[in-house]
Amino acid sequence: MSADAFEVRGGKSLSGTIIPQGAKNEALQILSAVLLSDEDITISNIPDILDVNVLIELLAEMGVKVTKQSSDTYTFNAKDVDPDILLTESFKKRAGHLRGSVMILGPLLARFKRAYLPTPGGDKIGRRRLDTHFLGFVELGAKYHFDKENSFYSLTTEKLIGKYILLEEPSVTGTANIVMAAVLAEGETTIFNAACEPYLQQLCAMLNRMGAKITGCGSNLLKIEGVQKLGGTEHRLLPDMIEIGSFIGLAAMTKSNITIKDARIDMLGVIPTYFQKLGIKLEFNGDDIIIPAQDSYEIQTFIDGSILTISDGPWPLFTPDLLSIVLVTATQADGSVLIHQKMFESRLFFVDKLIDMGAKIILCDPHRATVIGLNREYNLRGINMSSPDIRAGVALLIAALSAEGKSVISNIHQIDRGYQYIDKRLQDLGADIKRL
Repeated sequence: MSADAFEVRGGKSLSGTIIPQGAKNEALQILSAVLLSDEDITISNIPDILDVNVLIELLAEMGVKVTKQSSDTYTFNAKDVDPDILLTESFKKRAGHLRGSVMILGPLLARFKRAYLPTPGGDKIGRRRLDTHFLGFVELGAKYHFDKENSFYSLTTEKLIGKYILLEEPSVTGTANIVMAAVLAEGETTIFNAACEPYLQQLCAMLNRMGAKITGCGSNLLKIEGVQKLGGTEHRLLPDMIEIGSFIGLAAMTKSNITIKDARIDMLGVIPTYFQKLGIKLEFNGDDIIIPAQDSYEIQTFIDGSILTISDGPWPLFTPDLLSIVLVTATQADGSVLIHQKMFESRLFFVDKLIDMGAKIILCDPHRATVIGLNREYNLRGINMSSPDIRAGVALLIAALSAEGKSVISNIHQIDRGYQYIDKRLQDLGADIKRL
């Protein structure tokens, strides 16, 4: 087990090239989908991070044959899977720590007509309901039972039958789970108000290569014609858009010249635009993003001169996972911005640590914070702090790298859950960071 703190000495300009890891949120869906077939599925660009590695271990425990081909490429064969392993105490304990474990329900239900899961863990960022997943399964003909005493879900069905489903919310994991259940259901399933994130587009493309019949990928209206069996395929994960946004924020905060290689700019949606609204210059060279060193960056206003508001929403709106990065980056900008976190309840509470570092932030309520940029009149100062979740943890790490003096960030297993070898990769750019 790695040490659980980073010591950072900030205030240094960085420079160099960084390659984003494979997308964590795509990996959790794609890895779960291997349960739908009894043939070989090879997946590349898999990030070596805690959440993904735990899911790979869970799949192996269920009977999936896992063959590591290279550092980021694995072949999976789920021919001999036993869903009843999920009833064992050791499996319950392990699966309960990983929020992404909920993604195995749809594939297991589709292929084995039964699935089980303890209440999944994950970030403490407010309530994240699982209703969308379970209501979708029930619409397709599953029965579910929740054992309150043991916090344990059971799903069973005689057969899944396609149906028109209008989702209450365009949940990414909920949509993915229902799609994975519907591909082997009888008849046609229509999902309206479906999530349409790039990761979901990737999942649908992979399933279609395996023999599924899904149309409408990339829109909020998916049609799925059920098939009896799915085959094998090969799949490459997209680069992680949250890492890409994090590196843009890092470059701006530390006055660094950084090149992000192979960023799949066509799949980033409005992300580059929102960093440009903060006044950050971006240059695009093929599929690389170059962030030149800037002494200052000025936040735009709305056309009528009123303060810029940046809020999150379901794709193609701005992703909630980057709001904490935008917020920390705005602390050294010239100008003010209102950050409105609409989709989660407790994600802004980490700003108290930025205020302790000298940032000018008004926390209006659990969902809104106004950042008054310092325009580098003085640097943030290093402090001791703890990482509350993956994204806030990286925002605090960026703040520490730009701050004067020494910072110690504890609870960094939260950061390790989502960012591979982040300390080594930052050291390669010239950062003064070490694990304690």
